[in-house]
Amino acid sequence: MSDSPDFSGLDGGEEQAAADIVRDVVTWYSTQIAAERRTPVPDEARIEELTAGRQTALADQAQLATADPEEAERIATVYAARLKELKGS
Repeated sequence: MSDSPDFSGLDGGEEQAAADIVRDVVTWYSTQIAAERRTPVPDEARIEELTAGRQTALADQAQLATADPEEAERIATVYAARLKELKGS
């Protein structure tokens, strides 16, 4: 028997993990938007693209409030892949 507590049966684990990863994606978009706006000649098309991505992430973040564990896991998986892709670009 392990001395470590087992939290696997507690509700909310998937939802919290999904919320964390979606928040990381929102933060990435916000940082990129701010950086683009600070350039001498901001690329308005890029700002629009980044803002749309951030809005989508914010909408999914709001959806997590009512998501079941399976939906939360799906969102977490999608956003983990998106964050990896965004940070690689």
